[in-house]
Amino acid sequence: MINLLPPELLNSMRYARKNSLLRRAALSIAVVLTAVVVTFFGGLLYLRQTSKSLSKQIETTKSQLALQDQTKVKKRVEDLSSTLKLVVQVLSKEVLFSKLLTQVGSVMPGGSVLTALSINQLSGGLDLQAKATDYQTATQVQVNLQDPKSLLFEKVDIVNVQCQSTVTADPLVAKYPCTVQMRALFSKTNPFLFISPTGAKQ
Repeated sequence: MINLLPPELLNSMRYARKNSLLRRAALSIAVVLTAVVVTFFGGLLYLRQTSKSLSKQIETTKSQLALQDQTKVKKRVEDLSSTLKLVVQVLSKEVLFSKLLTQVGSVMPGGSVLTALSINQLSGGLDLQAKATDYQTATQVQVNLQDPKSLLFEKVDIVNVQCQSTVTADPLVAKYPCTVQMRALFSKTNPFLFISPTGAKQ
């Protein structure tokens, strides 16, 4: 096919085609660049938001850990405080057991023996257990211990009295079949404490 168009028109058409291609290429590049810029700034914004969210989570976690540590420390302080209070109470009610036992033994009625003695929850008294030959003697133990002349206890309550059969292989039970449990409150003038209930040293 022979092209009879003038050379100037042919050149114009060629340049027009090239310009059209260049415009399309420039538009494509602009679109790609716009997409890259949008993606970049979108990613940057997302990273900032994610960073802020993580920072908040970290602060929340730190606060929770700090609160947990404070709770643990508070509990430890309370435990130490309770222990210290217990030590103070023990020292404030320290009993001269050697003298106390001697005095208790001296007021026990005939036919009875003291078998156990322990501090009663640091409440200013003792739990006592004695064995007796019969029920009457067991109750007499309480009467003798509560006698003001003994200088021992302000009040003695019988918690329980039990009498067993004398037919037993245990020689102690055979001789003293009755057991009496008592709870005694120290007298305010008890001379057998390092520190008296009123706070004065003996």
